[in-house]
Amino acid sequence: MQTNLETLGQLERRLSVAVPVASIESEIGKRLARLAKTVKVAGFRPGKVPMKMVAQQYGPQVRSEVIGDAVQSSFAEALRGQNFRIAGYPRIEPKEASTDGQLEFQATFEVYPEVKIGDLAGTSVERPVAEVTAADIDQTIDVLRKQRIRYQPATRPARAGDRVLVDFTGTIDGVEFPGGQAQDFPIQLGEGRMLPEFEAAVTGLAAGESKSFPLAFPDDYHGKEVAGKQAQFALTVKSVDEGTLPAVDGEFAKAFGVASGSVDELRAEIGQNLALELKRKIENKLKEQAFAALRSKAEFALPKSLIEIEAEGMMRKMADDLVRQGMKAEDMKLSPDLFRAGAEERVALGLAVGELVRSQGLAAKPDQVKALVTEAAQTYEQPEAVVRWHYEKADRLAEFEALAVERNVVDWVLARASVVDKPVQFSDLMGPARG
Repeated sequence: MQTNLETLGQLERRLSVAVPVASIESEIGKRLARLAKTVKVAGFRPGKVPMKMVAQQYGPQVRSEVIGDAVQSSFAEALRGQNFRIAGYPRIEPKEASTDGQLEFQATFEVYPEVKIGDLAGTSVERPVAEVTAADIDQTIDVLRKQRIRYQPATRPARAGDRVLVDFTGTIDGVEFPGGQAQDFPIQLGEGRMLPEFEAAVTGLAAGESKSFPLAFPDDYHGKEVAGKQAQFALTVKSVDEGTLPAVDGEFAKAFGVASGSVDELRAEIGQNLALELKRKIENKLKEQAFAALRSKAEFALPKSLIEIEAEGMMRKMADDLVRQGMKAEDMKLSPDLFRAGAEERVALGLAVGELVRSQGLAAKPDQVKALVTEAAQTYEQPEAVVRWHYEKADRLAEFEALAVERNVVDWVLARASVVDKPVQFSDLMGPARG
């Protein structure tokens, strides 16, 4: 076997390989001979089919398989001993056989770059410092109460907090427009899901009353066909329901899993859950900053092949998500180009983290994985059984091994960067979407 390795760029390489045609023909003959012993052809007993017929029927397929195997094995053998790793997949192109009986092909591929991590001493990381207060627990209880609100008909006009059922029709220049009509449409007054002018028109109407009013759609309205236009609406209130929040008592506590019915015990459990939520939020904030700092100090060239693979994977995941949401595959206008910028960031961060884990010995340790599994299991009724289940198969630990590696990397970065504690309120850190 003859080989020749060329450097085409910073990461790109091209390997030319020549394999004797005689060895390929020999292997084809061996495989056809083995196949002739088992192949079934009408009119012949097994093992008695003429070799000529076997070659005619199966020769092209066997030849293709043998050449493919020879190319792959020759490629692997030629690279054995080379001090680099292949990034992505090689592009293999055959060449015509030369006069000296050689099958020639070229494999173009990229190699992983050399990654250099610079000094992190000049980078700054903000560590949020917060605690769960009684007010945070009260807010969570308010959210739980709203989840169990009970409605009953109200004979008075609608006001903030009511659930109102309406029929409405909207027109622009006297013509109805798509999405401008509905029957038995529920509106929760005060939640802000409808335009302010629409909620204002409903407020003050009792069941059975009607009203017509103008409404100007904002220029940035999500419905582009009506954005910036003036519409006229006519609506009728079908019903008005007033909500009653449950009392925070023993029955309420039992409804959320506190068998004793103790409100104090419920508050304690909520506090523990919020503290765990807070811990994870702070860890995520630190991880984002630590990874950003690491990426800023890592120098290397990005393999295009890895970016393409990552972009394709991100596109397929998006397509799968859209299909699950009910969109038809033929209606999607997705392209890897839409995901290339994100793919570059993922690949870059992955290479930087991978080099740090390798060079600094930051792989997950068994005791770290066990601690993470045990921590996650505490949210279940039988933690010991959950831990045993995860350890029954190695692949069930993959998520926790990856989490342990992330924490090791974050700790390594924080030990070298300048970390500044920043006091914040729990509610500000968790955001308005909590609960």
